[in-house]
Amino acid sequence: MKAIYKRELKAYFTSPLAYVFIAVFFLFEGIAFTEIYSAGVADVTGVFFHLLTMLAMIFLTPVLTMRLLSEDRRQKVDQALLTAPVGITGIVLGKFLAAFTVFALAFAPTVIFQIIVSALATSVNWLFYLNALLGVLLTGAALISIGLVISSLTESQAISCILTITAYVSLFAITYIAELTGQKFIIAAAEYLAIFDVFSRFGDSVFHIPDVAYLLSVTALFIFLSVRAVERRRWA
Repeated sequence: MKAIYKRELKAYFTSPLAYVFIAVFFLFEGIAFTEIYSAGVADVTGVFFHLLTMLAMIFLTPVLTMRLLSEDRRQKVDQALLTAPVGITGIVLGKFLAAFTVFALAFAPTVIFQIIVSALATSVNWLFYLNALLGVLLTGAALISIGLVISSLTESQAISCILTITAYVSLFAITYIAELTGQKFIIAAAEYLAIFDVFSRFGDSVFHIPDVAYLLSVTALFIFLSVRAVERRRWA
């Protein structure tokens, strides 16, 4: 797994992909922090739930996942990986962790923002910030795992990216769509599936164990499905 992780992480940073991804996130987070701080709000957690940050998560995260499994399949090197001295679970986890590392690096400026606010304002609660940071990282892990499954289904990076964006937009809008039906059962089911609604609750400054467990479960489920998809190709 370690070798796969290093290989994938190196691939991100030997191309413009990771740099563009991180730079755009930095820009959006900077704009969000400027707006929040200019309004006199000494709370960095708002950066995580700002519209620009949410849009970046929806439309940029697929760029990280689109090539993870589809590129190996397109270049016909997936069979070489499958015969390497590492299990399929190790291959999938290595790719997942590489994408998650880049995603996590995109939120590094928020640590600086929190230090600035702590130095200039009183009664700044670091636990609120850490709770929101945990929420965005867990949500990112869940989104990456979903993108990983989609990447395993096609050889085309473009198709993988489009399908992943469609999935993320659907998850973002699922509660709004369900409310239009007026059916309580559908609304309840949508609220259960709405990852972004779960993410937003981390902004309540309350640590919700069920929300943490839910996001971890989603991540584990889709990583498992990715393993199964790759394993199926091995025996095809």
